[in-house]
Amino acid sequence: MRPFSCIAFALFLAAPLTLGPLTLAAHAAEPESPDALIGQTEAVRAAVQERLTAKFTNASETRKNEQGALVEYYSVAENRLLWVGEQGLNDRAKSVMEEIGKADEYGLRPADYPLPKAGDETPDAKWLADAEIKISFAVLGYARDARGGRIDPLRLSPNLDPTLALPDPMEVIESIAFRSDPASYLRSFQPDQPQFEALRQALIAARGGNPDKDVVRIPDGPTLELGVDHEQVALLRKRLNVAVEDGGKETVFDASVHAAVQRFQEDHGVLPDGAVGPGTRRLLNQQHHEAANPGQVRLILLNMERWRWLPHDLGSFYVNVNIPEFTVRVMGDGKAVHTARVVVGKPDKQTPIISKEMQEIVFNPYWNVPNSIKTEEIRPFLVEEGGWFGGGGWNTAVLERHNLRINIGGREVDPSRIDWNHIDIRSLNIYQPPGPDNVLGTVKFVFPNSHDVYMHDTTQKALFAKTVRAESHGCMRVQNPDQLALTLLKEDQGWSAGRVASAIQGGPDQHIALKEKIPVYITYFTLRVNDDGSISTFGDIYGHDSRMAAALRL
Repeated sequence: MRPFSCIAFALFLAAPLTLGPLTLAAHAAEPESPDALIGQTEAVRAAVQERLTAKFTNASETRKNEQGALVEYYSVAENRLLWVGEQGLNDRAKSVMEEIGKADEYGLRPADYPLPKAGDETPDAKWLADAEIKISFAVLGYARDARGGRIDPLRLSPNLDPTLALPDPMEVIESIAFRSDPASYLRSFQPDQPQFEALRQALIAARGGNPDKDVVRIPDGPTLELGVDHEQVALLRKRLNVAVEDGGKETVFDASVHAAVQRFQEDHGVLPDGAVGPGTRRLLNQQHHEAANPGQVRLILLNMERWRWLPHDLGSFYVNVNIPEFTVRVMGDGKAVHTARVVVGKPDKQTPIISKEMQEIVFNPYWNVPNSIKTEEIRPFLVEEGGWFGGGGWNTAVLERHNLRINIGGREVDPSRIDWNHIDIRSLNIYQPPGPDNVLGTVKFVFPNSHDVYMHDTTQKALFAKTVRAESHGCMRVQNPDQLALTLLKEDQGWSAGRVASAIQGGPDQHIALKEKIPVYITYFTLRVNDDGSISTFGDIYGHDSRMAAALRL
């Protein structure tokens, strides 16, 4: 007996024995083919599997990995179809498609995630399979791009080296399969930092969304400063959201108002003297979001993308250096607990964009000269006098002038006795011992990385007075490093200011290992939305904006 006849016969035996008209009619309407027997859902699943496994495309490795994840998912019989039913797209599909349609609000392009178009009222298996596959690929692509997968930063510059946390395609598809709200799950891949949300709102406004309400205006008047009692101080409090302290007076310019004005001035790149004169008044009276031009929209999009390079959870306590701003901040529970100026790398010796962990703080460190400085700034100044074999020796004044020593095999060597014509300077351990002239100053903050950069003190204090502070060889020189050390060691080990001062006054090369590693994020944000909704921009000193804009087609 043929297989199909066996099936039909078995079904017949399982039918009720009473052969009334209804029973006969039902039996007569029994499916006549295997396709009809397995049902629409099974036919769609079979079509999905066939299309996914037919052939891997010539797409990128990323796309192939995503296709592989879908092949694996749909090959498991227990795994249900996610987006379609016999009547077409289900509610889960519609919610996800609606979410993907809002991708432009988050700085992405909806067109990058092709979705199925509306089908017939009674779609066939081919259309349903195509829709299932398209939505699954769109979900994987959206999740990847939301976490920073649109471009490879290292292909733009070796100094764009963030640690990306791209989602695993299989985990994404398996997770979204059992989520009751798949749209919310998909949205969760977007950065959840307050600044990213502020940028998103700025983007919506810049594109013509609902404008913010008018800000509280401060009329022309006298300079408002610490100790002044004036009716305009009440407006200033409202403008900067400063509450009246217990027992205080609304019209008195007290310490809390002074601090708020200083923060506002710092955010807008002006001297933070804490006084409200004509210049600060003009800044205070600006609209939160002035009419944006295409250049500003592009800048917002670029900086939204950079937030995708950072982890979802930055940690409750971390260090952030923002290169274009020349500023380091220590963040505790979402607030800046310490802020200082930094000097960063020159445009031709850039400070890299990285995310690492600080492991130790070194007091009175040795400076081990990097190879780039050995070859570019020391070797050219080593001058042969009279010829080595003529006994004239070498002029090594450049080493003596900077108190640089040479150690070979654990033994200090007289640099004038080295044949510099026949030795690779990079093979030598050239160092500068601790002391008042040491280029690292009194403190070094170490977070191991392949770029061999760190933060440290400096003897060139005058550089902190400059507006543009791109003067180093790549490391970050920190203003008031003792205060930074205190902030970090107080949090990690309960150190006091006296103990930090004692360490600075103590012996050389004291390595203090941190009990808990502290995240360090070296970032490149050229635009920021301030707490009051206004926007601050910073110079693109390394040209990363233009590189990213070209890669993202902005």
